[in-house]
Amino acid sequence: MSYSSDKYLKLSGLEPLIVTPETNFVNVGERTNVTGSRKFLRLIKEEKYNEALSVAREQVEGGAQIIDVNMDEGMLDGVYAMTKFLNLIAAEPDIARVPVMIDSSKWEIIEAGLKVIQGKGVVNSISLKEGEATFIHHAKLIKRYGAAVIVMAFDENGQADTYERRIEICKRSYDILVNQVGFPAEDIIFDPNIFPVATGMEEHKLNALDFFRATKWIRENLPYANISGGVSNVSFSFRGNDKVREAMHSAFLYHAIQNGMTMGIVNPEMLEIYDEIDPILLEHVEDVLLNRRDDATERLLDLAESFKGDVKSNEKAIAEWRNGSVQERLTHSLVKGIDEFIEIDIEEARQLAKKPIEVIEINLMAGMNVVGDLFGSGKMFLPQVVKSARVMKKAVAYLLPYIEASKDGSTSSSAGKVLMATVKGDVHDIGKNIVSVVLACNNFEIIDLGVMVPPEKIIEVAVKENVDIIGLSGLITPSLDEMVYLAKEMDKLNIKIPVMIGGATTSRAHTAVKIAPEYKETVVHVNDASRAVTVATNLLQPDTKITYAKSLREEYDSLREGYLNRSREKNFLSIEEARKNKFKIDWDTFEPVKPNFIGTKTIEVELSELVDFIDWTPFFQSWELYGKYPAILTDEIVGEQATHLFEDAQKMLAQIVKEKWFTAKGILGIFPANTINHDDVEVVTSSGVEKFLSLRQQSAKTVGAPNIALADFIAPKEIGKQDYIGCFCVSTGFGVDEKASEFEKQLDDYNSILVKALGDRLAEAFAEYLHLKVRKEIWGYASDEVLSNDELIKEQYKGIRPAPGYPACPDHLEKPTIWKLLNVEQEIGVKLTESMAMWPASSVSGYYFANPGSKYFGLGKIKKDQLEDYAKRRNSSVELAEKWLSPNLAD
Repeated sequence: MSYSSDKYLKLSGLEPLIVTPETNFVNVGERTNVTGSRKFLRLIKEEKYNEALSVAREQVEGGAQIIDVNMDEGMLDGVYAMTKFLNLIAAEPDIARVPVMIDSSKWEIIEAGLKVIQGKGVVNSISLKEGEATFIHHAKLIKRYGAAVIVMAFDENGQADTYERRIEICKRSYDILVNQVGFPAEDIIFDPNIFPVATGMEEHKLNALDFFRATKWIRENLPYANISGGVSNVSFSFRGNDKVREAMHSAFLYHAIQNGMTMGIVNPEMLEIYDEIDPILLEHVEDVLLNRRDDATERLLDLAESFKGDVKSNEKAIAEWRNGSVQERLTHSLVKGIDEFIEIDIEEARQLAKKPIEVIEINLMAGMNVVGDLFGSGKMFLPQVVKSARVMKKAVAYLLPYIEASKDGSTSSSAGKVLMATVKGDVHDIGKNIVSVVLACNNFEIIDLGVMVPPEKIIEVAVKENVDIIGLSGLITPSLDEMVYLAKEMDKLNIKIPVMIGGATTSRAHTAVKIAPEYKETVVHVNDASRAVTVATNLLQPDTKITYAKSLREEYDSLREGYLNRSREKNFLSIEEARKNKFKIDWDTFEPVKPNFIGTKTIEVELSELVDFIDWTPFFQSWELYGKYPAILTDEIVGEQATHLFEDAQKMLAQIVKEKWFTAKGILGIFPANTINHDDVEVVTSSGVEKFLSLRQQSAKTVGAPNIALADFIAPKEIGKQDYIGCFCVSTGFGVDEKASEFEKQLDDYNSILVKALGDRLAEAFAEYLHLKVRKEIWGYASDEVLSNDELIKEQYKGIRPAPGYPACPDHLEKPTIWKLLNVEQEIGVKLTESMAMWPASSVSGYYFANPGSKYFGLGKIKKDQLEDYAKRRNSSVELAEKWLSPNLAD
């Protein structure tokens, strides 16, 4: 069934989640559920809500697209717990960006959650078990609150346990919801009940198969409805045998998705990769799931007893790929990223081809199509794809002299020509480079203009080269305005090239609200590399580009209208009210620690001293491998690739340190300081007085929760106590670009990206190293601190080091004050671009706050009254302040 874009399931936290036919599967994080996680239950019972928030954060960081929150436990006040936890989530942007599933069997808990939930969530669940009147009453309230709903296949006679009962109850529920309640069909999600198989009971043999059949029937006969379920139920009979359970979950999901299942609660740690399940085990599992044999249960039970894990690889079998045909060998080299034999095999293919160009068009593209298919289906990961690109480039480089010598004018046909650029003022390009590699692997021709590219250059090259798509990347807030400006200029010039938008600060909402209205042609936000190929293909294919562009325009128009018409007032305080609710410190009893050193000092360290301070989790995230280090190395889905990547990183890191590829330079300063005028910090130096400006949270909080500004952590001037503040800049970027360029000249994108990623990790490690020195020695306010690296990564120290441009202080315009106080550019060579990006890119800057009550927080949205007040304090126009703070504006 083909669905129009206005009938997709649309959910949201701070960011939208739109379930389209291209969305493979929506994973619902299950660990914030007191019935499914003993740790989470303990934290909620003990009222350790801040630690409970970390569970939610780990779910989101681990790739959960929705988090399931359940507070159903006999000894809990479920209404209180649900209300408090959802309110806390709303104040944490890194968690609140994903939608919430309010999960409870008690209506009062569900309604408590609906009253405070941020964005558009999902209620799990309602059913007909208490009759139609209650079902309709609950559905109407859910509709009024604006949530989607999971409907269980359950009626007055009990749970549906056959195919016929499943479709009967779901059809009845659907008709009531759509025809009597007026519930949007796209907001209905059915759970047709996943029950255990292989229990030994005859009536359970069809449990999985009936679920698949019911799912298919619902998707074909109940328009726009989606399907969900709790996957772990299917393997209940094999508790204690994780190997079999993992295989069952993966195989079940594979067939369920094929039949139309769109989302579900599944623990990624309990999934095997479908293609890597032992063939014998897979056969036995699928015999059970699909009821293919009368003795399927007995055979699986027997196998489970004797199954000892993966069959060890046979070295002789591994070498056998060299005995395959030339096409098989080329495909294997591309998929596995092996370049050892590529020139030998390419030469053999060239001898067999009529023209050298055919080796690219036929042999290499056949192999890269396999890579593209595996990546698109989630069976390959970014590090592997980048290695495939390295092999491809070396193969093409070998062929080029032969192609030129043939002088027949032949050129290789491509899927399209894409111009890629990081916009003016921005220096970050790891994400852009990864997208470029992924597109190149799918036969797109890439013109990469690099970083800090002015709009005139982008337009000039796009027109001259007659490109098919323009890809724009940006990491910092001002990049958003550069993209808007470029869209306006292209529109004035009547350019008709579709634009793809990507980068850390970009979003679907910003693209829809700010960029798309300025350009008549198609503008589309691409949130990760895995989506880039699908988007680019849809933009260019004759049979899809018109309908795709139209559906995008409608989708963005709807998103923009909803954004502009949303209620802006009821959830915010005025700036005066927010200041009255500031973070309170008992200054009568607290005495700021006088620093051991006041002034500025430069510091250079050996790279070897920084290695132990590296936080590896973000390193894997930059390669779109999600999970916490070191657990990610044994993750059932990405563990193997994460381990290979980590080994490569360790090898390169050792070389970086030994051969001194980079130089680590830093500078810090500690100064007397006090808060003035509520939200500003006055800083006293030997040459005069400067000010750091801070912004204050304005969202309405639960009782007792403050509206924080960074200035709250510094003693007010009027109380007469001298306080202090520090600031710093460190860099390990000197030498990174040079090394990356060397690898690029060798056609080695993989190591080019790897060296930049390691440069970034070392810079963050330098910041962590220096902060430790400040706490224990230079300032000395925590001289007795003894923490492990894991505890440092979890920020379990006293004091904080927030940075301009990040959640607590999103205004990049505070950086020039740091540069002035520390004389950064002259002392260590780190420069600020006109958009306040730091160059070299592998640099970190920020503040030091020593107060033990100081903590990291997200500013969230602010009202126009604070924007105007802030502009006045900065002695600038409101328009300038708005430019730098646009993503944080509620008005």
